[in-house]
Amino acid sequence: MPRLGTRKLYYLLSGEFDAMGVKIGRDGLFSYLRQERLLIKPRKNYTKTTNSKHWLRKYPNLYQDKVFTKPEHCFVSDITYVKSAEGTHYLSLVTDAFSRKIMGHHLSKDMSSENVVKALQKAVSNRMSDQNTIHHSDRGLQYCSGVYQTELKKNKITPSMTEGYDCYQNAMAERVNGILKEEFLLYRCNTFEELSQLIDESVMTYNHERPHLSLGYQTPECVHQKTTEEYLQWPSFKH
Repeated sequence: MPRLGTRKLYYLLSGEFDAMGVKIGRDGLFSYLRQERLLIKPRKNYTKTTNSKHWLRKYPNLYQDKVFTKPEHCFVSDITYVKSAEGTHYLSLVTDAFSRKIMGHHLSKDMSSENVVKALQKAVSNRMSDQNTIHHSDRGLQYCSGVYQTELKKNKITPSMTEGYDCYQNAMAERVNGILKEEFLLYRCNTFEELSQLIDESVMTYNHERPHLSLGYQTPECVHQKTTEEYLQWPSFKH
């Protein structure tokens, strides 16, 4: 995780600092990394992958102003572009809104609905419960398509969409895209197959090893497993 960020890096290393007798605080680590020119420089690039100007049905925003208190209550989805030496490819992601765990992902050479829906199918297969779930996305053609909506309906998942093209209404999905591209997908792979393997490894590391500030420095997998298991024990769920 070479671009993890200083706050999370300090959290992971603080135990080793103490064991070695190194006295340094978080601000001190920032200063040291700045002195050694090791602080992360943000990347600025953007390619639009959403086509919301189409005739297919759009759905109301059920995500806005909601507070989700358990895993698998809401999935957020998005598509982002990634490149290899062979050209531009497209990564579809489905993330749990509570635990921030990437539940399903799929890399494809185009943005067809048939490819995008494969990430949703993986997310469904990775669910630990069969509770009612909201699926939130932008108003892209793929999410509005009959293929995608049929898959949602088959799994009793309720669609939710942003109001117009406003990326802030799907900020969590956009954020997960950014984490993968800015912290993990650092080098251009030669082939589509190499990139696919790198993405699989990156998602595994993100879910199981990368601490999240918003999760109290726990990993998405830890929060997802622990909270879901606790929720499944509640009498209201059993009945």
